[in-house]
Amino acid sequence: MSSSISLSLSLLVSLVLVLLLITTVHSRVLPHHLLSDGLHSSHFLDPPYLTLARGSSSSCEQSYGFLPCTETALGNVFLILVYGYLMFLAATYLSNGSELLLEILGPGIVGGLFLPMLGALPDAMLILVSGISGTAATAQSQVSVGMGLMAGSTVMLLTLIWGSCVIVGKCDIRESDDIAIDGKNTKGFSLTGSGVSTDIWTCYAARIMAISVIPFLVVQLPQALHSSSGRHLAVLIALILSLAMLISYCLYQVFQPWIQKRRLAYAKLKHVMSGILQHLKQKSLGRLLTDDGQPDEEVIKKLFEAIDVNNDKKVSASELKALIIGIRFEEIDLDNDNTVAEVMRDFDTSNDQSIDEDEFLAGVIKWLNEARQAGASATADPGPHTTKFISDFHEQTMREHALLGPEQQEEEQEEAVEVVANRRNIFIKAMLMLLLGTVIAAVFADPLVDAVNNFSDATSIPTFFISFIALPLATNSSEAVSAIIFASRKKKRTASLTFSELYGAVTMNNLLCLSVFLALVYIRGLKWDFSSEVLVIFIVCVMMGAFASFRSTFPLWTCGLAYLLYPFSLALVYVLDYVFGWS
Repeated sequence: MSSSISLSLSLLVSLVLVLLLITTVHSRVLPHHLLSDGLHSSHFLDPPYLTLARGSSSSCEQSYGFLPCTETALGNVFLILVYGYLMFLAATYLSNGSELLLEILGPGIVGGLFLPMLGALPDAMLILVSGISGTAATAQSQVSVGMGLMAGSTVMLLTLIWGSCVIVGKCDIRESDDIAIDGKNTKGFSLTGSGVSTDIWTCYAARIMAISVIPFLVVQLPQALHSSSGRHLAVLIALILSLAMLISYCLYQVFQPWIQKRRLAYAKLKHVMSGILQHLKQKSLGRLLTDDGQPDEEVIKKLFEAIDVNNDKKVSASELKALIIGIRFEEIDLDNDNTVAEVMRDFDTSNDQSIDEDEFLAGVIKWLNEARQAGASATADPGPHTTKFISDFHEQTMREHALLGPEQQEEEQEEAVEVVANRRNIFIKAMLMLLLGTVIAAVFADPLVDAVNNFSDATSIPTFFISFIALPLATNSSEAVSAIIFASRKKKRTASLTFSELYGAVTMNNLLCLSVFLALVYIRGLKWDFSSEVLVIFIVCVMMGAFASFRSTFPLWTCGLAYLLYPFSLALVYVLDYVFGWS
């Protein structure tokens, strides 16, 4: 009920704003007799800010022939705020509709292919309209709006939003394993003692994000080599590459749930393997290894006899299950029957549904060799410490399982009950939100770009800086707010999802939005002259991508580095463009 009221209020606000725009009197229009009588200037009638901010004397062009336009700075600020709010509304509808649709249809094709593109739709729409209308010369002057939006969105998500998520999601960091403890926040603003932890999949998402800047380097190559002949070809090659990487990324998103399940199952098997070895080491009547570090076959055979309760010279599935239950794997949620089947499959080479003495001996020796080769211990000294690598391997598998992220079976079951009960209504509501968001984004993208250009003309501020700072607030605000709210739940799972979504949004900017941008440049024959902007995107993506690729815990001090990258990016573009004359 509350969501329906919220939707109705949003629609009402949108209609009021549109009506206000349509009925707004153009601030540049004054009665002719007040403008000039041929002898006296009428500028004394203008407010001071109107005189100071008056742009070119040429009249502005109405979007669609009826939406208002103005040549004054404050008038364009008003229009940017109104159109920006409408784009924010579009992004909100697309985000909410996507989440509802994902609940119904699950990840797979919808979550991997359709929804990520919808998330980048407002940005892509603004980039498209910035270079598709008017003559080639007009498009060339307006296309910097698209580049500013693309760079601004990337930088804002990886600096301001990333740092804010660390602050609101911080928990106490456990010293033993350097992992944040869910829901525990007693250390306040300790720069090293509090922070957030993510799973290994978030690290992979950061690596993919860093790789997604490759098309930028390709299109920039001719300028780096000071060559003018191959620029058009470089744009085409970069376009093909970005589309290929976009398709590959979407396919990865489609199959990622399946990959995650396989990895988690394998991690569980390794955890069981290390737990059984640890148990055998503790319960062995002698040492598992001889003094020279080789498996002690006599000891392993005695362990087999201890497990073979009925003394039939075979370990059955029930006896193996009793062993696994007795070990008590409390760290992970095991399905004992599936675990028995996996271990049986690894040991039972004769496929007779039991493990004889020779199979047990061969299986334990194979596991010992795998544990040693895992590199948990650099060397294995002969003597009493020869089995230390088993304990190291056990700790390593526990950490690996923790990095894969907690399971969500109970939450998924609860959500499934709710979704099935309201499946039809939720689907209709989701489609209406997606349709409404798409229509608003398509209709008001062009007027917003025009307002930015008119504001730039009135104030002589480059369009890049306006679109870099202002437009991402409109197109990414809903995503940013939801990310911060999600991170505030202070759990490893929600932190992992939050940062994965940020990296995924930047990846879609670097691939989908860049593909739209490159297609415009190539088809319309525009000049690629965005060296400083490309450098900023490259620096921020590679720095944050490399930083997040090889660590899963981020102490509170890391948010300071992220925040500093934002003013650094603005200053870098200004220095390169207006001091060194790159553009």
